[in-house]
Amino acid sequence: MQVVNYSEFRNNLADNLNMVNDNDEIVVVSRRKGKHVVIMSLEAYNAMNETFYLTSTLANQQRLDEAVAEMVSGNSSKHQLLED
Repeated sequence: MQVVNYSEFRNNLADNLNMVNDNDEIVVVSRRKGKHVVIMSLEAYNAMNETFYLTSTLANQQRLDEAVAEMVSGNSSKHQLLED
């Protein structure tokens, strides 16, 4: 995670955005009198939201835990995906 001040972020906008996208880096932009902001790639943001959704209920968490335990124990099998 990189932390830069607002002026540095603005002066090097393209480089900072490229760093976020190319290196999957998270950039925190600190502001003198304002609240800090986080810059992340859309892919990272979507992945984070999906994780929040999948773990948002106890039932989902339990199903995920059971699926992971099944895979770790070797009690799972691979299947071909169905084609349209």
